[in-house]
Amino acid sequence: MNVTESKDGDRGQVGIGTLIIFIAMVLVAAVAAGVLINTAGMLEAKASDTSSDAQAQVSNHITVVSATGEVNANGTGITKVNITLMKAAGAGDIDLTKASFEWVSDTSAVTLSESDAAINLTKMSGDSNTTLNDRSDRIRVTINVTDPAVEGTYLAEGEKAMLQIVDASGAKTLYGVNVPSTISDEKFVKV
Repeated sequence: MNVTESKDGDRGQVGIGTLIIFIAMVLVAAVAAGVLINTAGMLEAKASDTSSDAQAQVSNHITVVSATGEVNANGTGITKVNITLMKAAGAGDIDLTKASFEWVSDTSAVTLSESDAAINLTKMSGDSNTTLNDRSDRIRVTINVTDPAVEGTYLAEGEKAMLQIVDASGAKTLYGVNVPSTISDEKFVKV
C-alpha cells in the first residue's frame, strides 16, 4: 500500500508583501555593510596615523656627541653648557627650532625653546639651517646657565643638572650635566 501525503501546507508565500519584505531586508543589509566599511576605513586611517606618530617617537632620537662647560672667570663653576648633537641612526629630519629644552637642577626647572635668549643653536657641519638632515650634521646647543630664565648664576663645582630635549615628534633625549668637583684653570671642562 502506497500512501501519499498532501503537500498543500508546504506551499511558498507569493505576493507583493513577500517581495516588499525581501527588498527591505536587502536594503538593511546594504546599509549595514556600508556603515561597517566606512567604520573600518576610519579605523584604518586612525591606526595608520597612530603608527606613524609612534614610529617617529621611537626612531627620531638625538645623540649627544660631546658636552663641555665654559668655566667662569674665577674658576669656581660653569656659565654655559655646550652640547653637540647629531641624529641617531634611522631618525628622520629633526628641526631643533621646533624642539623644547627642559632644564632641571636642584634650584631650577624650566622649559626653553630656540627663541629664548638662554638658548643658542649653531650648525657645526652640513648646511646652515638648524635641522639635523643627515647623520654627518652636527648642531651645538649652548645654554647660558647664568641667564635668569635658567639658573640666574653659574653651576658650581660638583653640581648637577638634567637636560631633556623633546623634538616635534615627541621623541625625548636626556643628558645629565655633571660639573666636575674641582675645576682646574681650564677654559672648558667636560660635563
